[in-house]
Amino acid sequence: MSEPHGSQPLVTGGTPLSEASAAAVLVHGRGATARSILRMGEEFGVEGVAYLAPQAAGNTWYPNPFTAPVESNEPGRSSGLDAVGDAVSEANDAGIPTERVLLLGFSQGACLASEFVARNPRRYGGVAALSGGLIGERIDPADYEGDLAGTPVFVGCSDVDPHIPAERVRESATTFERLNGDVTTRLYEGMGHTVNADERDHVVSMLSALVA
Repeated sequence: MSEPHGSQPLVTGGTPLSEASAAAVLVHGRGATARSILRMGEEFGVEGVAYLAPQAAGNTWYPNPFTAPVESNEPGRSSGLDAVGDAVSEANDAGIPTERVLLLGFSQGACLASEFVARNPRRYGGVAALSGGLIGERIDPADYEGDLAGTPVFVGCSDVDPHIPAERVRESATTFERLNGDVTTRLYEGMGHTVNADERDHVVSMLSALVA
Protein backbone atom coordinates (compact mmCIF):
# COMPACT_ATOMS: atom_id res chain seq x y z
CA MET A 1 0.00 0.00 0.00
CA SER A 2 1.29 3.47 -0.86
CA GLU A 3 2.27 6.00 1.81
CA PRO A 4 0.84 9.36 0.69
CA HIS A 5 1.96 11.01 3.95
CA GLY A 6 5.28 9.20 4.23
CA SER A 7 7.41 11.98 2.76
CA GLN A 8 5.81 14.75 4.80
CA PRO A 9 7.71 16.52 7.59
CA LEU A 10 7.34 16.11 11.33
CA VAL A 11 7.14 19.65 12.71
CA THR A 12 8.35 20.20 16.28
CA GLY A 13 7.91 22.88 18.92
CA GLY A 14 7.83 23.50 22.64
CA THR A 15 10.75 22.19 24.69
CA PRO A 16 13.44 20.52 22.53
CA LEU A 17 13.10 16.73 22.57
CA SER A 18 16.57 16.35 24.05
CA GLU A 19 15.52 18.44 27.06
CA ALA A 20 11.85 17.46 27.42
CA SER A 21 10.44 15.20 30.11
CA ALA A 22 7.20 14.54 28.15
CA ALA A 23 5.93 14.80 24.60
CA ALA A 24 2.64 15.45 22.86
CA VAL A 25 1.82 14.25 19.35
CA LEU A 26 -0.57 16.78 17.80
CA VAL A 27 -2.62 15.67 14.79
CA HIS A 28 -4.21 18.43 12.70
CA GLY A 29 -7.63 18.40 11.07
CA ARG A 30 -8.74 18.45 7.45
CA GLY A 31 -7.51 21.52 5.63
CA ALA A 32 -5.22 22.56 8.49
CA THR A 33 -1.48 22.13 8.97
CA ALA A 34 1.02 20.76 11.43
CA ARG A 35 2.11 24.31 12.18
CA SER A 36 -1.43 25.44 12.97
CA ILE A 37 -2.02 22.72 15.56
CA LEU A 38 1.50 23.28 16.89
CA ARG A 39 0.39 26.81 17.77
CA MET A 40 -2.45 25.32 19.81
CA GLY A 41 0.03 23.15 21.68
CA GLU A 42 2.32 26.03 22.47
CA GLU A 43 -0.65 28.02 23.80
CA PHE A 44 -1.10 25.38 26.51
CA GLY A 45 1.98 26.89 28.13
CA VAL A 46 3.26 23.74 29.84
CA GLU A 47 7.04 23.79 30.23
CA GLY A 48 8.99 20.60 29.61
CA VAL A 49 6.75 19.24 26.84
CA ALA A 50 8.04 18.63 23.31
CA TYR A 51 5.35 18.96 20.63
CA LEU A 52 5.49 16.74 17.55
CA ALA A 53 3.07 17.42 14.71
CA PRO A 54 2.95 15.21 11.61
CA GLN A 55 1.85 16.87 8.37
CA ALA A 56 -0.73 15.37 5.99
CA ALA A 57 -0.09 15.49 2.24
CA GLY A 58 -2.40 18.12 0.81
CA ASN A 59 -3.45 18.99 4.37
CA THR A 60 -5.92 16.08 4.41
CA TRP A 61 -5.35 12.69 6.01
CA TYR A 62 -8.09 10.87 4.09
CA PRO A 63 -10.65 11.99 1.50
CA ASN A 64 -14.08 10.96 2.79
CA PRO A 65 -16.01 11.37 6.05
CA PHE A 66 -14.65 9.23 8.90
CA THR A 67 -17.97 7.39 9.03
CA ALA A 68 -17.55 6.18 5.43
CA PRO A 69 -16.45 2.59 4.72
CA VAL A 70 -12.81 2.21 5.75
CA GLU A 71 -11.73 1.11 2.25
CA SER A 72 -12.90 4.42 0.79
CA ASN A 73 -10.38 6.27 2.96
CA GLU A 74 -7.35 4.18 2.04
CA PRO A 75 -4.44 4.54 1.64
CA GLY A 76 -4.65 7.88 3.46
CA ARG A 77 -6.03 6.43 6.68
CA SER A 78 -3.35 3.76 7.05
CA SER A 79 -0.58 6.14 6.00
CA GLY A 80 -1.86 8.65 8.56
CA LEU A 81 -1.81 6.00 11.29
CA ASP A 82 1.79 5.26 10.35
CA ALA A 83 2.63 8.97 10.63
CA VAL A 84 1.20 9.08 14.15
CA GLY A 85 3.17 5.96 15.08
CA ASP A 86 6.35 7.46 13.65
CA ALA A 87 5.88 10.56 15.82
CA VAL A 88 5.50 8.41 18.94
CA SER A 89 8.65 6.53 17.94
CA GLU A 90 10.50 9.83 17.50
CA ALA A 91 9.73 10.67 21.13
CA ASN A 92 10.74 7.18 22.26
CA ASP A 93 14.04 7.43 20.37
CA ALA A 94 14.77 10.65 22.25
CA GLY A 95 14.33 8.83 25.56
CA ILE A 96 10.71 9.77 26.33
CA PRO A 97 8.74 6.60 27.17
CA THR A 98 5.27 6.10 25.70
CA GLU A 99 3.70 6.49 29.14
CA ARG A 100 4.81 10.15 29.01
CA VAL A 101 3.55 10.75 25.44
CA LEU A 102 0.11 12.31 25.05
CA LEU A 103 -1.73 12.07 21.73
CA LEU A 104 -4.06 14.92 20.82
CA GLY A 105 -6.06 15.47 17.67
CA PHE A 106 -8.74 17.84 16.45
CA SER A 107 -11.47 16.82 14.00
CA GLN A 108 -9.96 14.52 11.35
CA GLY A 109 -6.83 14.44 13.50
CA ALA A 110 -8.88 13.38 16.54
CA CYS A 111 -10.28 10.50 14.51
CA LEU A 112 -6.79 9.43 13.48
CA ALA A 113 -5.33 9.73 17.00
CA SER A 114 -8.28 7.79 18.46
CA GLU A 115 -7.95 5.02 15.91
CA PHE A 116 -4.19 4.76 16.46
CA VAL A 117 -4.52 4.39 20.22
CA ALA A 118 -7.43 1.95 20.05
CA ARG A 119 -5.49 -0.24 17.59
CA ASN A 120 -2.22 0.04 19.51
CA PRO A 121 -3.37 -0.07 23.13
CA ARG A 122 -0.78 0.33 25.86
CA ARG A 123 -0.12 2.87 28.60
CA TYR A 124 0.15 6.33 27.06
CA GLY A 125 0.63 9.64 28.80
CA GLY A 126 -2.88 10.52 27.69
CA VAL A 127 -5.29 10.83 24.79
CA ALA A 128 -7.30 13.95 23.92
CA ALA A 129 -9.81 13.44 21.11
CA LEU A 130 -11.32 16.84 20.36
CA SER A 131 -14.31 16.69 18.01
CA GLY A 132 -13.63 13.22 16.61
CA GLY A 133 -14.11 9.49 17.07
CA LEU A 134 -13.11 6.07 15.85
CA ILE A 135 -13.04 5.55 12.08
CA GLY A 136 -15.41 3.36 10.09
CA GLU A 137 -18.96 2.92 8.87
CA ARG A 138 -19.88 1.11 12.09
CA ILE A 139 -18.02 0.63 15.37
CA ASP A 140 -18.08 -2.54 17.45
CA PRO A 141 -16.06 -2.03 20.65
CA ALA A 142 -15.39 -5.78 20.71
CA ASP A 143 -13.30 -5.40 17.53
CA TYR A 144 -10.62 -3.61 19.57
CA GLU A 145 -8.51 -5.69 21.93
CA GLY A 146 -5.76 -4.86 24.39
CA ASP A 147 -5.11 -2.83 27.52
CA LEU A 148 -4.62 0.92 27.87
CA ALA A 149 -3.57 0.26 31.49
CA GLY A 150 -5.45 3.22 32.90
CA THR A 151 -4.35 5.78 30.28
CA PRO A 152 -6.23 9.07 30.84
CA VAL A 153 -8.56 9.61 27.87
CA PHE A 154 -10.48 12.83 27.27
CA VAL A 155 -13.21 12.85 24.60
CA GLY A 156 -14.84 16.22 23.94
CA CYS A 157 -17.27 17.32 21.24
CA SER A 158 -20.39 19.34 20.55
CA ASP A 159 -23.65 17.43 20.91
CA VAL A 160 -24.71 18.84 17.52
CA ASP A 161 -21.42 18.84 15.61
CA PRO A 162 -22.25 18.79 11.87
CA HIS A 163 -19.31 16.46 11.15
CA ILE A 164 -19.18 14.23 14.26
CA PRO A 165 -22.31 12.29 15.34
CA ALA A 166 -22.72 12.34 19.12
CA GLU A 167 -23.43 8.60 19.04
CA ARG A 168 -20.01 7.95 17.48
CA VAL A 169 -18.40 9.99 20.26
CA ARG A 170 -20.17 7.79 22.82
CA GLU A 171 -19.22 4.58 21.00
CA SER A 172 -15.59 5.69 20.91
CA ALA A 173 -15.61 6.48 24.63
CA THR A 174 -17.14 3.06 25.34
CA THR A 175 -14.38 1.41 23.30
CA PHE A 176 -11.70 3.20 25.32
CA GLU A 177 -13.43 2.12 28.53
CA ARG A 178 -13.42 -1.51 27.37
CA LEU A 179 -9.70 -1.13 26.72
CA ASN A 180 -9.22 -0.04 30.35
CA GLY A 181 -8.78 3.65 29.69
CA ASP A 182 -9.62 6.21 32.39
CA VAL A 183 -12.20 8.01 30.25
CA THR A 184 -13.74 11.47 30.61
CA THR A 185 -16.44 12.27 28.03
CA ARG A 186 -17.96 15.71 27.55
CA LEU A 187 -20.62 16.57 25.00
CA TYR A 188 -21.12 20.34 24.99
CA GLU A 189 -24.60 21.64 24.30
CA GLY A 190 -24.90 23.59 21.06
CA MET A 191 -21.17 24.10 20.54
CA GLY A 192 -19.77 24.51 17.04
CA HIS A 193 -16.98 22.50 15.45
CA THR A 194 -14.26 24.01 17.60
CA VAL A 195 -12.22 23.62 20.80
CA ASN A 196 -13.54 25.39 23.90
CA ALA A 197 -11.86 26.67 27.06
CA ASP A 198 -12.97 23.69 29.16
CA GLU A 199 -11.31 21.29 26.73
CA ARG A 200 -8.12 23.35 26.71
CA ASP A 201 -8.06 23.42 30.51
CA HIS A 202 -8.46 19.65 30.64
CA VAL A 203 -5.57 19.12 28.23
CA VAL A 204 -3.38 21.52 30.24
CA SER A 205 -4.05 19.46 33.38
CA MET A 206 -3.18 16.24 31.54
CA LEU A 207 0.08 17.69 30.24
CA SER A 208 0.96 19.22 33.60
CA ALA A 209 0.60 15.82 35.25
CA LEU A 210 3.22 14.40 32.87
CA VAL A 211 5.89 16.93 33.83
CA ALA A 212 5.08 17.22 37.55
